[in-house]
Amino acid sequence: MQQRSLGRTGIRVSALCLGTMTFGEQNTESDAHAQLDRAMAAGINFIDTAELYPVPPRAETMGRTEEHIGTWLKTRGGRDRIVLASKVAGPAAWLPYIRGGKARLDRTNIQAALDASLRRLQTEWIDLYQLHWPDRETNFFGRLGYTPVEDDQSVPLLETLEVLADLVRAGKIRHIGVSNETPWGLMRFLALSEQMGLPRMVSIQNPYNLLNRTFEIGLAEVSIREACGLLAYSPLAFGVLSGKYLNGQRPAGARVSLFERFNRYSNPEAERATAEYVALARRHGLDPSQMALAWVTSRPFTTSNIIGATTLAQLEIDLASIDLTLSEELIAGIEAIHTRQPNPAP
Repeated sequence: MQQRSLGRTGIRVSALCLGTMTFGEQNTESDAHAQLDRAMAAGINFIDTAELYPVPPRAETMGRTEEHIGTWLKTRGGRDRIVLASKVAGPAAWLPYIRGGKARLDRTNIQAALDASLRRLQTEWIDLYQLHWPDRETNFFGRLGYTPVEDDQSVPLLETLEVLADLVRAGKIRHIGVSNETPWGLMRFLALSEQMGLPRMVSIQNPYNLLNRTFEIGLAEVSIREACGLLAYSPLAFGVLSGKYLNGQRPAGARVSLFERFNRYSNPEAERATAEYVALARRHGLDPSQMALAWVTSRPFTTSNIIGATTLAQLEIDLASIDLTLSEELIAGIEAIHTRQPNPAP
């Protein structure tokens, strides 16, 4: 398993990271433990979760993913060998069960979220603590256009950063990162860290896949120049890039089949592009999922590619992508498809 530097921290993380948002919804506790065991055996040392998980979010299941990871950590041991990442939810009036629908990225909320995550994870520290989405109103979760808000009541970025700095000093977290962030937000955090002598954002976790390459437009340069690499989520576009949903197929038990909220990559333009990518992979004798994953992992700004699965068979396919090197001819084919149908599902 390849390893890469996590920002400027000196920590080395596996080029594939195990995503866990299905633990507690589509996957049982025993399923979760089996996936974690297999990932570790394959050389993965990086696990990503969040206080919100599993997804789709529900009051009845919130925090269950971290609980399943916590019981695994307790029974397996070896905490020092694992780089564990979690996230604190931003403003979430649409999630009234998270701190009464008043979640913010302020001191009270971040401290409460972190302490609860530490209890569920049964650990004394989290290696990478991420802001799941911005406190301010901006364009993320598939929104491209930015609409300014006249009466901005968001928590100032400096205030959020100072809280995180205190938690780093307390030893509860080691490093910090952002998620679903914009170029402006990431650069402001980095500038404030430099100006105020505060901890630096070491990573950004945003969506990135063959159907959504918007990260390349503004954030790729920031990632490379500022050593704040991408932790790519949805590298298979919720499984769409495997080709299993083409021609109206809805396999039983699959994420898009079960949950309407995962239709983000299912519009006609995305389906046409997906069909082309699948056909390209097959012409080159490759599994479409492995091609899509290998492409994300190979990008120069990618620190780690977050893979997720609901079965061990799917996980095996994902893991095998690390050994795949894409030819120049195949990459040219990918670029040709992207030119014809750029970012059909941001």
